[in-house]
Amino acid sequence: MVVGILGGGQLARMLALAGHPLGLTFVTLEPAGDACSAAVSEQIQGAYDDESQLLALAKIADVVTFEFENIPAHSVALLSDKVPCYPPAEALAVAQDRLNEKQMFNRLNIATASHQSVNSFSELKQAINELGYPAVLKTRRDGYDGKGQAVLRSETDLEKGWQAVAENPSIVEVLIPFDREVSIIAARSRSGEIACYPLTENRHQEGVLRTSIVRPDDPLQGLAERYINKLLDEMSYVGVLALELFQVGDQLLANECAPRVHNSGHWTQDGAVCCQFENHLRAICDFPLGSTRPAGQIAMLNLIGKLPDSKAVLAQPDAHLHLYDKAPRSGRKLGHINLCSADKQHFEAQLEALQALF
Repeated sequence: MVVGILGGGQLARMLALAGHPLGLTFVTLEPAGDACSAAVSEQIQGAYDDESQLLALAKIADVVTFEFENIPAHSVALLSDKVPCYPPAEALAVAQDRLNEKQMFNRLNIATASHQSVNSFSELKQAINELGYPAVLKTRRDGYDGKGQAVLRSETDLEKGWQAVAENPSIVEVLIPFDREVSIIAARSRSGEIACYPLTENRHQEGVLRTSIVRPDDPLQGLAERYINKLLDEMSYVGVLALELFQVGDQLLANECAPRVHNSGHWTQDGAVCCQFENHLRAICDFPLGSTRPAGQIAMLNLIGKLPDSKAVLAQPDAHLHLYDKAPRSGRKLGHINLCSADKQHFEAQLEALQALF
């Protein structure tokens, strides 16, 4: 079976690496000539909205997916008329617009921060008068890893914040004094089978995920699973879905969802019976889903901008190094480390040693 992927970055690379043992082969549609997935898949070089290249992909692939949510939804819709394509274009379209996403959450009784849509500077001022400070201004579309947003703490931040979102249609929401940032990842197959991974506790720096620590038996696991099951059913979803959440006391407030394999789930490569990449492929190919059971103490550390010495990483006996074959650049995700240990004391010592490397 040939799996087509829109996008040729590290997520496509890891999907292909997970799929090869299943007998799957891969072809990507990617505009960059130096895509890091090219080492493990065939590549069609072209724009994501190039109809001729999309049709070329449809002729080769038995099923198509995508690796990130800035793929044009109309490209997925076009492909869906030619070849099975998952997740569905409708789910992608919702996730691409923060207002539509928040409205879906609220319609399903999934709690969120108070928010309002703003389309002009005057609407921003009016919304802030009602919501109060501090608040966060976010573009409705195209923002990721802290881009396309600004924190508003007083009236003096309004003009600068409006410029930070380039005067684009946006939402403004109350800045939540959260206890933790967590996420849950689940897979839903074409047959409707669902499998959920345990919650991860996520730590960000400058809007970019730095560390995810797995929290098996978290008391909020059941609530997170109820939320994500509602989303999977509402969108007739197929594939892996991630839901990012803020914990406030015993509540979980939904921040956003990602219709794809997710950075906070990279730990599953070495710390779960079946990783998120394989389960995504199982889901879209309508194979039975694999076990999401974790093993021991597990953490994932992102490698951003520059790489540590590989020997120093691998000197920690429970560390697994994953490099993406991408040139170093400030702010760029170059790889990650998965730390998986059966012993809590050893885990904490190795985690501290790894964090000291960068």
